[in-house]
Amino acid sequence: MTEPQLQPMPDDWERALAVVAHPDDLEYGCAAAVAGWTDGGKEVAYLLASRGEAGIDRLEPAVCGPLREREERASAAVVGVSTVEFLGHRDGVIEYGTALRRDIAAAIRRHRPELVVTLNHRDTWGPAVGGAWNTPDHRAVGRATLDAVADAGNRWIFPELGTEQGLEPWSGVRWVAIAGSATPTHAVDATEGLERSVRSLMEHRSYIEALTDKAPEDYCRDFLFGTARAAAPRFGGRPAVTFELFSFQQF
Repeated sequence: MTEPQLQPMPDDWERALAVVAHPDDLEYGCAAAVAGWTDGGKEVAYLLASRGEAGIDRLEPAVCGPLREREERASAAVVGVSTVEFLGHRDGVIEYGTALRRDIAAAIRRHRPELVVTLNHRDTWGPAVGGAWNTPDHRAVGRATLDAVADAGNRWIFPELGTEQGLEPWSGVRWVAIAGSATPTHAVDATEGLERSVRSLMEHRSYIEALTDKAPEDYCRDFLFGTARAAAPRFGGRPAVTFELFSFQQF
């Protein structure tokens, strides 16, 4: 059966907030889209739940965390993102719950985005049967982000955000875009941003060198170009970054 064509992502927005669990999560696919958005004058901020301190076996977390934070800031700068925030949840054991929802809701109120981007929140990468198991951190942060959109708009959920932090409710999120979804609905043309996405991922050199024996540039280029080209038949033959798009309306 032929898969349905992907629709272009909405473009009538000014501010986006990307919320993920770890350094490098956005660089494995989203960065080409982010490069296009910032080139077009849109404002994009990054929010990371952890510093990725448990991600490199040979490095103690106290050393790894600051290193990966520096690499993430450098990586974001390559695609035009200057605002990168870290919530400080513990890498590998991030828990879905009110504490995580509150932290993300607070960031949504601060940044007031119209578009929120996060990573696959489902149990698996790929199909439910035969796919690869997703990590607890990705599932927790993705689900908490979807829920925090409504939390951010309701003054009676986490009222302390208003009374103690002066953060007024924000009901202006119109969409949440899920990267890495097995059931994408929309896409962004990656043609102009692919080369920068490779450079962006390469900034995570410490992580990549621990992950693979391939030359970092070859590894990054093969992965990102392969993923973007795989989406092309569903997007007019153009390499693309895919998203599953959820529309939000506050009640």
